[in-house]
Amino acid sequence: MARLRSANYEDIQLGILAKAAELFGTKGYERSSITDLTETCGLSRGALYHYFDSKEALLFAMLDAHVRGLLRRMEAAVAEGGTPVAQIARAIEVVVHYNAGSPHEQVILLNDLASLAPREQAVIVQLQQQIVDLVADILMRLDHGGKITRSTRKVYTMMLFGIINYAHTWYDPAAGVKPAQLARMATELFLSGVRGAAVTAKAPLDVKVVTPLRRRSGQR
Repeated sequence: MARLRSANYEDIQLGILAKAAELFGTKGYERSSITDLTETCGLSRGALYHYFDSKEALLFAMLDAHVRGLLRRMEAAVAEGGTPVAQIARAIEVVVHYNAGSPHEQVILLNDLASLAPREQAVIVQLQQQIVDLVADILMRLDHGGKITRSTRKVYTMMLFGIINYAHTWYDPAAGVKPAQLARMATELFLSGVRGAAVTAKAPLDVKVVTPLRRRSGQR
């Protein structure tokens, strides 16, 4: 007979995911054992398996929720409309805030995607591609100088994500520069670098270049 789910089943799942993210993010997914997980989550092995069939299932659930959450927030930010400059500024701010609020998940996404089975990897990569396409589309609309071509579109997009996706290696949100300020700095730096002139993220003017994004997580 199937075991019934408790009323707070999903809340417990989320709690496990949060604790597991801290474990995987600090110790590493491959080096973390089921025993490490049970001790971290304060659950027996049987109780842990009630919520997740395996360590890999837990990893997939974690990355799937993380990437889907970012995609939803970015789609909402872009849907607010405005100029391409305003849209890219909002998109960058979403990424910076999101990563600052989930640094462990971001580390795991960048380092441990390859630990999933090919089918699960493909799901995450497809979600990431939607994020890439979303940003690339804005960058194409920013480019009035013809710098972005079919062969350079992805390169520019990945350059942008390279600026903001690895901030977790050095950035401290509790220090002097807050996420909103960091996002603005990254936006201005990228747009100015591509264009070769100073540009403010809020300026409702036409900007010449841009097209980068987030690196594909299975690559190391």
